Amino acid sequence: MIVLAGATVIAVSWDETAASTTTATFTMFDRTYQLTQLELFFAGVATGAVFLLGLGIIFAGMKRSAARRRKLRAARAEEHDRVTRLEEEKRELERKLDETPATPATTASTTTTTTSTAPAVDRDRDGVDDRLEDTAPHPRVDVPRQTADDQLVAGRHGNTDRH
Repeated sequence: MIVLAGATVIAVSWDETAASTTTATFTMFDRTYQLTQLELFFAGVATGAVFLLGLGIIFAGMKRSAARRRKLRAARAEEHDRVTRLEEEKRELERKLDETPATPATTASTTTTTTSTAPAVDRDRDGVDDRLEDTAPHPRVDVPRQTADDQLVAGRHGNTDRH
């Protein structure tokens, strides 16, 4: 649009006879146009409007792409910070793991001996493994298998004689 507006301005300003006569004749794209001075003025206004519209589109695109780049840069920086924090946390946990002995030291005054271990799955916290209980918190429901000759009623698969 900007190039077209610029070409029109150059074509009008290059033609010396357009300013001196009452009507101006222009040839564009193998077509001849005759314009009065008023029509020529309005053509200039339209050309300026097209030029401003083209500039507006360019600047809007530049603004949108700058905002997208800014957002992408911020997301990358945030991701880098998160990875750095996780790496620092990992190093700290590894350091703590290296510092702790392999077998925990127990003192007779602070620990009590228990003969039973905690069950593997005990969601209801009753001390019994839920997999061994008759009534688990979420009982398994057995669904009967359907036979292959079941027909879809709504889709009318199978017999279409019934209407």
